[in-house]
Amino acid sequence: MTKVNEDLFNTQKSEKFVSKLIDIINFGALNLMISIGYRTELFDVMSEIDPAGSETIAQKAGLNERYVREWLGSMVTGGIVDYDPVEKHYHLPPEHAAWLTRAATPDNIAVTTQWFSVLASVEDKILDCFKNGGGLSYSEYNRFHEVMADESRQTVIVPLIDQLLPLAGDIIEKLKSGINVLDLGCGSGLALVEMAKIFPNSNFTGYDLSQDAVKTGTDNARELGLRNIVLKAMDISKIEDREQYDFITTFDAVHDQAKPDVVLKNIYNALKPDGTYFMQDIAGSSFVEKNMDHPIGSFLYTISCLHCMSVSLCQDGKGLGAMWGKELAVDMLKDAGFTNIELKELPHDPMNYYYIVRK
Repeated sequence: MTKVNEDLFNTQKSEKFVSKLIDIINFGALNLMISIGYRTELFDVMSEIDPAGSETIAQKAGLNERYVREWLGSMVTGGIVDYDPVEKHYHLPPEHAAWLTRAATPDNIAVTTQWFSVLASVEDKILDCFKNGGGLSYSEYNRFHEVMADESRQTVIVPLIDQLLPLAGDIIEKLKSGINVLDLGCGSGLALVEMAKIFPNSNFTGYDLSQDAVKTGTDNARELGLRNIVLKAMDISKIEDREQYDFITTFDAVHDQAKPDVVLKNIYNALKPDGTYFMQDIAGSSFVEKNMDHPIGSFLYTISCLHCMSVSLCQDGKGLGAMWGKELAVDMLKDAGFTNIELKELPHDPMNYYYIVRK
């Protein structure tokens, strides 16, 4: 180290930073173990029983005791689970269970921890993209549609009727009377299925690029006996519908598109003159300096870099990424032809903005 660098080196700042790095290592490890706790339903089991030993917990969960015991070690040292060293009993406090169990939906943060193993599975391939450009297709991401469906149940399905749809004015009354609805990037159609069940007088159409997701949604609708919903696998940048729909929705779908400008123009064309477009998309600014206080900013930039941006670039797309931001989103909506744009937020969802858009 040169004399100049020694003079500039702030030892206190360096020690504070290395402490932060150690926290990141521990929290990163906990993230994986919380995901396992969710997927194995260990949190659900522990929330329903009295403090118990690892054998009892494993038996109740139908899991191998040795693995459960080691997982519990991570949970105890990480401050997730309480431990009585005398009785050798483990306990999930109700204050923690309120954020970790399926019964806690839509507040179950454990659902979101699944994304890190999904993203880590493509690290080597993303590293190649850093060197050579391009991106990865949706099919490269193991469990993507499964985890996306889990996330959607939290942020879309549970609050859909009571919180989300009322943001769009009198749309509930219109759905009850009977209108034509289109959801683009519908995935397995969870939102459409939910609406189709509740509003039998309306007709629902969904388009998504993934044939597997569309098949899953179609099978689900068929099992429920729904006759007012149709899901189709297609590139939503190529739809040619004209003034056909009263209500069009996209749920965290636009920023992933290869041609988001074309998709937004297609939405404008497909919407009736007096129709409403409801766009849920990631909350944030187009300017990184304005995201410094974002509660999950680092997470959103990470999922953007490793997934959202990549699946767009894989198709030679714009690669907007999840953090394209409200400023750019509003500009692109205006470029598509929309003149009436409202941006709304909901307290249950720090991850998304809600755009209520009309011609």
